[in-house]
Amino acid sequence: MLRAQIASHLAISRQMRCHPDQIIVTGGYRQGLLLALTALRAHGRKAWIEEPGYPLGRRGLELIGAALEPVAVDAEGLRVEDGIARAPDAMLALVTPGQHAPLGVTLSRARRHALLDWAASSDAWIIEDDYLGELQLDGRAAPALASGAGAERVVHIGSFSKTLSPALGLGFVVAPRSLAERLVEVAAVLAPAPNRTTQLAVTEFLSNGHFLRHLRQMKALYIERRNLALMHVSRLLPGTLTAGLGLIAPLQQPADDMAVVRIARAHGLAPSALSAWHLRRAHAQRGLLLSVTNLHRDNINTACATLARIVASH
Repeated sequence: MLRAQIASHLAISRQMRCHPDQIIVTGGYRQGLLLALTALRAHGRKAWIEEPGYPLGRRGLELIGAALEPVAVDAEGLRVEDGIARAPDAMLALVTPGQHAPLGVTLSRARRHALLDWAASSDAWIIEDDYLGELQLDGRAAPALASGAGAERVVHIGSFSKTLSPALGLGFVVAPRSLAERLVEVAAVLAPAPNRTTQLAVTEFLSNGHFLRHLRQMKALYIERRNLALMHVSRLLPGTLTAGLGLIAPLQQPADDMAVVRIARAHGLAPSALSAWHLRRAHAQRGLLLSVTNLHRDNINTACATLARIVASH
């Protein structure tokens, strides 16, 4: 069954020891987040979010009625001490510890311990969005928060949308044992699992070892594309840094990254505005998020030159 194959894969890739009964198959990240927030009864409760952080996750918390408490992220990940100072009574934290969205940093060992200790001592929950966790291009991926000591306070959300295809509409939630029964009930009533044919196909893909081979090939390809993009973009936009499966090109004030994005899209380009990932827009860093996954050698020079002209005009 798919749940058993996911459990086996997570043991290898994310160092998680979980029983298949703890896994709920979902229609992707969004459905997994909805199940977790519903099971945790997050309405009206305080929730830490990363600043900057994944806009989709932030909006999900807003729609469920949670009170958002933005917590700054630096080179070591979430500043847990800031979260405790701002909202020690929060009942959950939504985090991307493997590779932060969008900065690409990995939560440091000290911050991991601090976050897990806070959850245990405050009777709070951590929702771990495994955003790009398996597609770590610089060395081996860090163990999931839901592995080892402290995992009993972590709800782990994974998806096949970035590793295989978003068209599959397939993901999963790994529930801590104390929450598994309620999550299963919520899923059965409100969000049944995706169609069986898709599940059977992915089960076979995993069981035959194709998924691990696919990940190795994709990592090699993405490293090549990221290096190529960095070489070209950094010449035109100095200060550009790698971030997960993309680049971040900072913009100087008074440049409006939202305006740059609108113009760039009219020219057939698809950057994202870094400021859109901040809840507090007035204090947001301005910059462009550039994906490298669909990069082509035959058009990178033209695309970079076009983007540089647009940025220069602002």
